[in-house]
Formats: sequence, structure tokens, C-alpha cells
Amino acid sequence: MSLWPGARIPNLSGQTVVVTGANSGVGYFAAMEFARAGAEVVLACRSAERGGTALAGIESVAPGRARLEMLDLSDLSSVHEFAARLKTRCSKIDILLNNAGVMAPPARQTTAQGFELQFGVNFLGHFLLTALLLEPLMNAEAPRIIQVSSVAHRQGVMAWEDLQSVRRYHAWSAYRQSKLAMLIFAQELGRQAEKGGWGLLSLAAHPGIAATELVANGPGRNSMIARLQKIGAPFVQQSGDAGAWPLILAAVDPAARQGGYFGPQGWFEFRGVPGTAKIEPRAMDLVAARKLWETAEQLTGVPLKLAP
Repeated sequence: MSLWPGARIPNLSGQTVVVTGANSGVGYFAAMEFARAGAEVVLACRSAERGGTALAGIESVAPGRARLEMLDLSDLSSVHEFAARLKTRCSKIDILLNNAGVMAPPARQTTAQGFELQFGVNFLGHFLLTALLLEPLMNAEAPRIIQVSSVAHRQGVMAWEDLQSVRRYHAWSAYRQSKLAMLIFAQELGRQAEKGGWGLLSLAAHPGIAATELVANGPGRNSMIARLQKIGAPFVQQSGDAGAWPLILAAVDPAARQGGYFGPQGWFEFRGVPGTAKIEPRAMDLVAARKLWETAEQLTGVPLKLAP
């Protein structure tokens, strides 16, 4: 794995970093760099087999810096169990990277609680995880939470009358909505942190068009998007490790400011060195932000706020 030209990752010794979906793709490469920089990295993975393979890979370059914890974001009970275990093992969490995601399964699927899979995994599971880990995050000196969004958020629309795609399921519309929700969440979390004086930095990042297993695990290797991605790969696609660059920058950039959004700097933000990414105005909508926050609290049954 390589980093972008001029990259500087500070020494992260003594810091604890939690990465969801760290078993492959950009989550794996980000976790590896955090461990290489000296952090204790928690690999939050759904599959024990794939998580074990990822752990072995990271151990080969940063022995003793990572450990595997099971987390299934499609089941809110698993999120509760993971958070409870983590709080007994970690006195503080410095960085929470909400990276795991599902992309455009052809047929509508649901989570254990009956939510549309993409909205449930990509957004609701991470909203709940953030709420449950807020206490150990507050124990860190300068905690950061990074939500992983996508260039797809630009076409995203919050279907308030059908958030769970019950009336009509369109795979890509549901995916875009979930990634827009992640960016709206990152912005509103930053506002709440500022208002409450939490000392927490809420950020977002996207990997551009990265060569990972996301398409294969979603639409499928033989899908139209997979074929188009293969044809256009030399022009728009970048490697999985390059896709991790904006996530890493969001986690360590000393110049990052509340609500910052990071992504590749190339054509349409598809590839290139990391830097500031463009946020669509709808992701900054204050009314939508409060509605999404209240909806998430209602659906997960957990308020996202600091204990008095």
C-alpha cells in the first residue's frame, strides 16, 4: 500500500481507532495505516472469516496493533452488543470511522428490524453506533467521527414518505439516499457538538470510484455497473488503497474543521489525491437534518446526546 505524495500521518500511539467494515476495501486499507502509525485499531466486521483474514494482513505489517470485534450493522441488537463489549475494553475512543456499507442490491432486502437494507446498514446502524459510543469518545482528548458518504449523494433525495422503499424499490435511489443521509448526519452532528461544547469533530469523507468488492457484493460482478466500471477503470477508477486516502486524511488532518468533507481531487472527484470535497446544498438543509435526526432516534430507540 502507498499513500499520496507528501502524506504525513502523525504518530497515533496511545490512540484507539474503531473502523467498521474493516475486513476489505477502503476500510481495510485505512485500518492498516492507522495501525502502522501506532494506533490500537478495532476491526469491526460482520464476517469472522473475512475479519480474521484482514486481521492477519494488518498483523503482518503492524504486529499487536489490531484486534477483531464482531459487528453486524444490519441488526441493531448486534450494534448494542458490540458497543457494550467495546465500552468494557476501551476507556476511550479517539477516532470512529463509520465506513461499512451495502451498495445497490438488485432486490429489496431488509435488516433484522425490517428496515430497507441500505438505509438500515449504511445510516441507521451507524447512527446507533455513534450514539452508543459517545461516552468513550468524550473521554478522548480530541475525538473525531467520520461518516463515509459517496459522490452518489449528489443525486440523493430523502424520500420522507417512503424511507424504507416499501412502495417502490430502486436500488440506486436507495443507495444514494443512504449516502446523502450519512452526509446530512455528519453536518448535524457537528452542529450539535458545537452547540453543546462537546469538543468533538464531526467529519465526512468519500473514496471516489475505488476498486473494491462493493459492486461485486451489491449489484454483482455481471451487473451493468460492474461492466461499465471495468470499461472505464483506466479513466475514472482508482485502487482500493487510494480510495482510503480521503478517509485517512479526515482522521488525521490537523487543519480539519467542523463539518469538513474530504474526497479525491481529480475529475468529478472520482480519483486523485485527497482534499476538500464538494457538498451538495441538500446535505446542508437544516430542516432535513433535524427531521433525519429525530427519525433515526425514533427508529433506533436511542437518543443521540450526552448523558447529563
